[in-house]
Amino acid sequence: MARILVIDDDASIRALLREILTEEGHEIEESPDGRAGLRRFKQYLPDLVMTDILMPEKDGVELIMELKEVSPTIRIIAMSGGGRGLDAAFNLRMAQDFGATRLLVKPFGRSQALEVVNETLAL
Repeated sequence: MARILVIDDDASIRALLREILTEEGHEIEESPDGRAGLRRFKQYLPDLVMTDILMPEKDGVELIMELKEVSPTIRIIAMSGGGRGLDAAFNLRMAQDFGATRLLVKPFGRSQALEVVNETLAL
């Protein structure tokens, strides 16, 4: 299956995605923030990146721009539940404007996550 890098400062989101995606046969790596995520991306060379938008160290939009510089064809799923006075839709539109392939609104369920991952991997 696919190699997927999950970047999120929320350990429970990383654990949930690890559980969902490993059950489907995917290989998962994790990072707790954008800066560590960029380093891990360069080492791991995943097929797909799933990243939160609002994180410490380096936010998801900045990370998406840098990932696209390093690998213009990388598929990226941006995730957000809002925060910092902004709603999730605003955060996700901005992520899409800067290169996110697909969007996933938090909170999400197993079927939603799998649908978005499968659609993105099929591109």
